[in-house]
Amino acid sequence: MQTHSPSRCGGKRLKNEFTRNDSTLPFVTVVTAVFNGQPYLAGCLESVLRQDYSNIEHIVMDGGSRDGTLDVLRQYDDRIAYWKSEPDKGVYEAWNKALEEARGEWICFLGVDDELLPGAVSAYMALAANNPQAEYLSSRVRWVHPSGYERTMGAPWTWRAFSRFMCIAHVGSMHRRSLFERLGIYDTSYRSAADYELLLRARGQLNAAYMPVTTVMMRAGGVSDGGAALVEAKCAKITSGGRNEALAELELQIARAKLMLRPLRRVLGRIADR
Repeated sequence: MQTHSPSRCGGKRLKNEFTRNDSTLPFVTVVTAVFNGQPYLAGCLESVLRQDYSNIEHIVMDGGSRDGTLDVLRQYDDRIAYWKSEPDKGVYEAWNKALEEARGEWICFLGVDDELLPGAVSAYMALAANNPQAEYLSSRVRWVHPSGYERTMGAPWTWRAFSRFMCIAHVGSMHRRSLFERLGIYDTSYRSAADYELLLRARGQLNAAYMPVTTVMMRAGGVSDGGAALVEAKCAKITSGGRNEALAELELQIARAKLMLRPLRRVLGRIADR
């Protein structure tokens, strides 16, 4: 008797169930890339499902997980727009695959261990309505470390700051579809800084809007949280942002020093909170 392996793709789209609920509202696509993310996946999915914005779809690209990730995806099969599991070369290839599937006018990227806070998407779409020329929207995120230390990150985009460091909070931020049509897709030769590199391509010509609202809970860790990411950021600044090599090297050394001081900052932060 022939047996069939469980499906490695699914979602409402494959059942001809459409996510768009209100043609008067901009359609939003949330993209999540995951690999062996079973402990956090349900929380991520629920944070999107709890949004009070009706015109939204969630696309999940799994890199061939070997834990319980696919079991969770199958449990949410009737609530996710589309999901697929196959080997990939990392998060940015997964994002590029998701861009081919995304139908939203606005697209955001949410890590499997991150969660959208209530009302986040509605707040972003209100920001978009008030800034019709904007092609990139950002806010603030609550960064949570396993030690219990938390801090809030995110600032308005300016080319002067962005050409030196990733001053914006990328997780959960919104990209108008036309931005990818103008700048292209993510460069998969980067392992941790392709999100920074893509926006650097715009140089000073990025139409951005910001709101001082915390929209995402972001857990510490991941490929973008370490020394290798700093080296990649330096390369991106020079090749795509036109940064002077000597300045980029100086900024790298300063960033490395700050990275080394992070444990001390966390200790001092916990003491200050007592």
